[in-house]
Amino acid sequence: MSIPHKTPQELPAWQQLTALAATQQPHLRDLLAADPARESRMAVTAAGLTLDASRQRCSPAVHGALQTLAEQAGVADHRDAMFRGEAINTTEDRPVLHVALRGDPLQGGPWGAAVQADVQRELGRVCDFATRLRGGEVRGHSGETITDVVNIGIGGSDLGPRMAAEALAHLAHETVRVHYVSNPDAWALYSVLRGLNPARTLLIVSSKTFTTQETLTNAASARRWLQDGGCPPEALAQHLVAITASPAKAANMGYPPERTFLFWDWVGGRYSVWSALGLPLAIAIGADGFRQFLAGARSMDEHFAQAPLAQNLPVQMALYGIWNRNFLQMPTQLIVPYASRLGRFTPFVQQMDMESNGKRTHCHGDPVDVDTGPIVWGGLGIDGQHAYFQLIHQGRHSVPVDFIGVRSEDTPLPDAAAHHAVVNLNLRAQARAMACGRSVDETRALLLQDGMGPAEAETMATHRSFEGNIPSNVIWMDRLDAHRLGALIALYEHKVFTQATIWCINAYDQWGVELGKTMAKQMETPRAG
Repeated sequence: MSIPHKTPQELPAWQQLTALAATQQPHLRDLLAADPARESRMAVTAAGLTLDASRQRCSPAVHGALQTLAEQAGVADHRDAMFRGEAINTTEDRPVLHVALRGDPLQGGPWGAAVQADVQRELGRVCDFATRLRGGEVRGHSGETITDVVNIGIGGSDLGPRMAAEALAHLAHETVRVHYVSNPDAWALYSVLRGLNPARTLLIVSSKTFTTQETLTNAASARRWLQDGGCPPEALAQHLVAITASPAKAANMGYPPERTFLFWDWVGGRYSVWSALGLPLAIAIGADGFRQFLAGARSMDEHFAQAPLAQNLPVQMALYGIWNRNFLQMPTQLIVPYASRLGRFTPFVQQMDMESNGKRTHCHGDPVDVDTGPIVWGGLGIDGQHAYFQLIHQGRHSVPVDFIGVRSEDTPLPDAAAHHAVVNLNLRAQARAMACGRSVDETRALLLQDGMGPAEAETMATHRSFEGNIPSNVIWMDRLDAHRLGALIALYEHKVFTQATIWCINAYDQWGVELGKTMAKQMETPRAG
């Protein structure tokens, strides 16, 4: 079934939003002051997450036009086509079914029984292997238990499991440690291997095609390290695991079929943490934790699939992003988690968003005439407050912000509650300061109140005033556990998809990534001998 896909400019709501953006819009401080119920009215809750969008620069007229835009762009129809397993990745003629990877094992899904059976079979293999390894049943060539696992991959084969394992570090196994190597720079591999015992180390080599140059370079050196450390060549397979959509290539390189875990060409790398590529995460947090991670994403999938667009959390986030990107002319998106365990979340979303929506061609092949995916950047919010937040508050750039906070605290430290209070106080204060700012008159009055002389107060008022009117979302997680983390990732996945639908671009190919790989291969000089 082919769903009509209009360009944004063909939609009447796009023209309405263009006209609204050309008129003077209220300042955020005025929108907040005029509507005491704005925070509750612009909140959406799903799967243990709550979006507070009250600080978006959206008047009621803008908000209404954005909802109409989603309807006119056919977001619901395109969403349903994805869940049905239609080939919405048109340039590669593939379905996009990362949602099937976390589907309900009992109820199945619209993608069909065959896909469901494949997914559950491989998930069972992943969970069984992770459980046996954590239980000491997987041993190396010397008969000793495995204590260290090194995941070798890059891009989606690294960012997802590494980020999630760090976020869920409280579930880590006491004796089995999981390490990650992605960069082919020699120091990256050496710095991980130098403290490990080869006899008790397992290598996981993750590559969709099993041709990725960076990954195979690291894998070859790591395999040599195993042999130099005493592993006989004939026993090398006891220390090797492959995760791939190309099992024949892995087998040709000596990876045993019983330790080769599969995923499919309808799984994009940046959407693959739910697949067998999540094996290092399952080892780190346990099979039960990994299943909870999948269940959290499934909860967000169900919300995205069923909730009306006006109460749909991913859709609303996408629409605010469209307003900021295309109509308020903001080319970047700052993501600042305030929980330190989410330190790698922004780079993870950066790949997901920029690799998906960094496109200049419509689905039907014509050039795009509107701005598409934003530049996604950021890091931990507390750190940012002492660095680049200066530019956000007083610089010439206008940068929308996603704040991510956790309502509860589970760190086993006597003073953890006090630490948590400081963190969340700062999050709330920054969101308010960016929205409301402080006028020159207010600043001058405060300086005079603090005892500064009139002349100096007049001079300093402009230096110490803030325009404000910086839009932001605040995303609250009930708590940072496997279920909520899964939901948070799925939220951003569906936001990216919704924006791609409105822009009429394909979020699931990445020909720009492939160009660099092809050129590197063409330029490679064969080694002598």
